Amino acid sequence: MQQLLSPLRRAVEDFGMVSEGDRIAVGLSGGKDSTALVAALAAFSRFSPNPFELCAVTIDAGAGADYKPLTAFCESLGVRHIIEKTDIYEIVFNIRKESNPCSLCAKMRRGALASVMGREGYSKLALGHHADDVAETLVMSMIYEGRLNTFKPVSYMSRTGVTVIRPFVYADEKDIAALVKEQGMPVVKNPCPADSDSRRSYIKQLLRTLDRENGFIASGNIKRAIFHPERNSLWSVPSRNDGEEKKRE
Repeated sequence: MQQLLSPLRRAVEDFGMVSEGDRIAVGLSGGKDSTALVAALAAFSRFSPNPFELCAVTIDAGAGADYKPLTAFCESLGVRHIIEKTDIYEIVFNIRKESNPCSLCAKMRRGALASVMGREGYSKLALGHHADDVAETLVMSMIYEGRLNTFKPVSYMSRTGVTVIRPFVYADEKDIAALVKEQGMPVVKNPCPADSDSRRSYIKQLLRTLDRENGFIASGNIKRAIFHPERNSLWSVPSRNDGEEKKRE
């Protein structure tokens, strides 16, 4: 767990993700990333300098997934688990018959999450995106959109009043996968027929191929280009040296 708590705490501090009294909902899909995030935030809440309340929200798209293992897992952590039933699968695949369903599905899931949070009084949404997701999103943006762009660690959604935080942006996917396997955390397989046929899956495989064929971690260099404050960083990461200079002043 320490391999995840260390980068999580650094991200929380660098980007001011958590304030005292926050009510934070984790978007718990059932994948390894969000499951590990619930566990990591539950552990972090025990020593965070800013006390906060935590719950987990699962959007049931109506595709037939069994989320009981997630509920039992959350109960073992002392975290409330909310399952919101929707007809997203029916709308996307049977009514709209979307040829590219991922975009609409993601938008509807995000809307359902915002609805639950408004009803339950949670103002921050924690998502399990990790450092590899950051790199993949940047490459996707360059290839498919012709621009340098990736998601931010903290985003305010003015339409819903929800602040999205991503505490795992400094964490590597391999460390998340190792923890989930080591501790036997439940993973609910996504029954969506488009789950493995997406642009992101293609980019993930492309980066793995680059790593393997070139004998160095190409994806690691992409992450460093994003995170390092002196390498044309896409994020405004506070310099730790700046903090020390302010203390001396």
